[in-house]
Amino acid sequence: MEKLYTKNQNNTKVVKAKPETIQFLLSYSKSLNVTEAKGLQFETNLN
Repeated sequence: MEKLYTKNQNNTKVVKAKPETIQFLLSYSKSLNVTEAKGLQFETNLN
């Protein structure tokens, strides 16, 4: 369950992301490669 950090939820507003932003984040997450070697983590972008 997510924890809400606002005390007064009446002052919050819902923000919607543009489809282009969502597509960019999905593409980035698909191209991100995390490799572990000898206790180290290497992050590479495969684009």
